[in-house]
Amino acid sequence: MKHIQVVAFDCDGVMFDTETVNKEYYNQILRYMNKPDLMPEQFAFVHAHTADEAIFYLFRNEAEALEANAYRKLMPYLPFLEKMEIEPYLIPLLHRLRPTYPTAIATNRTNTIQRVVEGHGLVDLFDLVVSAWDVDHPKPHPDILNKILHHFGIEPDQLLYVGDSEVDQIAAEAAGAILVAYKNPSLRSDFHITSLKEIEQILGL
Repeated sequence: MKHIQVVAFDCDGVMFDTETVNKEYYNQILRYMNKPDLMPEQFAFVHAHTADEAIFYLFRNEAEALEANAYRKLMPYLPFLEKMEIEPYLIPLLHRLRPTYPTAIATNRTNTIQRVVEGHGLVDLFDLVVSAWDVDHPKPHPDILNKILHHFGIEPDQLLYVGDSEVDQIAAEAAGAILVAYKNPSLRSDFHITSLKEIEQILGL
């Protein structure tokens, strides 16, 4: 892996354990709309896609989807931000990587990612943050990863991308990036890890 030039991370499920908080977030919207709480297959979708995609997946009726989305945009996000659990060893790893390896975030989050980065003191630990708002098509399209490649002027196989979902797998394959699957053995990937500390071993640090 000596050819790797940049290391990028998905946010939800990789940088943070957000399973509980994301369930609370979408359940609040569902309850407002008098709908039952998330089913497992619903959570699997909303956890990996943009908020807009999640709403239109949960509410197939367009009028309901528009009402739910309007409510979502009025919901204060701070209570959810405070409940996000940063993954063990993320910050030590970022310090270990820099300045040898520039670091980036590649996330399907939209307007919340900047608050997440600022709220958890990560601003100075990433060289680039690319969200779904920064590209024409979110993951599973490769646009977010392609933007990282273009920004740093590197070849696809020089990008190490840490993801945890099928949309990460599809995006990495389409972009030609090296995928590290985090806590998801079902993914097709170049590496499987259960701790972010294993990134050091992959890179020979």
